[in-house]
Amino acid sequence: MSKIRIKNFGPIKDGYQENDGWLDVNKVTVFVGNQGSGKSTIAKLISTFIWIEKALIRGDYDKEWFESKSTNRFKSQFLPYHRLGFADTKKPDIYLKPNSIVEYQGDAYHIKYEKGTMVITEISNVAYSLPQIMYVPAERNFLTYIKDAGELRLSGALRDFNTEYEKAKNSLKDFSLPINNINIEYNKQYDNLYLRGKDYKLEIAEAASGFQSFVPLYLVSSFLAKSVKTSESKETMSSKEKLRFEKGVQDIWNNKNLTDEQRTVALSALSSKFNKSSFVNIVEEPEQNLFPSSQWKMLQSLLEFNNMNLGNKLILTTHSPYLISYLTLSVKAESLNSRIQSDNLRTELGEIISLNSTLNSDNLSIYELNEEDGTIASLETYNGLPSDENKLNEKLDEGNELFAKLLDIQKRL
Repeated sequence: MSKIRIKNFGPIKDGYQENDGWLDVNKVTVFVGNQGSGKSTIAKLISTFIWIEKALIRGDYDKEWFESKSTNRFKSQFLPYHRLGFADTKKPDIYLKPNSIVEYQGDAYHIKYEKGTMVITEISNVAYSLPQIMYVPAERNFLTYIKDAGELRLSGALRDFNTEYEKAKNSLKDFSLPINNINIEYNKQYDNLYLRGKDYKLEIAEAASGFQSFVPLYLVSSFLAKSVKTSESKETMSSKEKLRFEKGVQDIWNNKNLTDEQRTVALSALSSKFNKSSFVNIVEEPEQNLFPSSQWKMLQSLLEFNNMNLGNKLILTTHSPYLISYLTLSVKAESLNSRIQSDNLRTELGEIISLNSTLNSDNLSIYELNEEDGTIASLETYNGLPSDENKLNEKLDEGNELFAKLLDIQKRL
């Protein structure tokens, strides 16, 4: 299992208070906390380090390229991609501090950044699952609301997400959403995406905000999860293909007319010939603009995509108390399903929750971030189930207590 350790980076100060600061990046990992507590910061750093490890494995770049002190690419290139800093190194650092420590241990490499220096150590004799990495930004509904959003100068994660969104739309045939029995239609000629219900049809830009947020998330997650599932069954590259690939890498590196950004794009396109065997889906606020029952169907879908491959991972940042509750249902359902002997009971269980979206408690990690002191704590569990004593439920309880005080005032009128 991969893990990450963060200290004094952005809003995160002392970081995780257990396990010497190491957070497990589990098959399903969830970060909850107030605005500005660092949920997205952690998710973006995980995305960055998984990409670095992948680039090293594929041979896109060597260790020296990443470790170069003269360019400090972690600060000038990787952090700006996720808006965690500026490409212009003369501008003041937003997140990176002189005493920042960001450390990641993956399946193949140990990577540490401290005091302006990146140190990469290879882990020998390990199995590595080449991932398809997708960062799903909270701004995804911009792509459905603005016509021809792809023609704008999008940057970083939103640009790359839009690229996969376009691919997903162009691959559409018969497609339906798990919410409200809605079908999706795509007109390639006019680049129009439609939602068709029982007695209506409308463009996505005219739809409810929940659909504008959910549709790109669902389409891209489904498209990439199924693409990885399909490529997993293909044969790996032959020795001749690998030689051609290595020559292609050298040709790109030796082309002095390419900028760093152009070289990155060219290497990425070339490296796509490798078959990916896992899907790392990192989603900001998956519940965005969704009614609680729709959040439940959305979560089941993401869990189902995550269960398609052994090496898949789902990383979520959320403000929704419902998602924590629904994750508890998935864990409980997995526990019951493993013990059920009767087909009738299993059918009954399947009517409550999709059996493809159940979750083993060992594969779930939930972390709570504190915006006041910059610490991180793991959510306690009881008999393997996530505790309902979490910060999100505490806020619901506070609302009930405030209402009780108002009733007390009412009695004294």
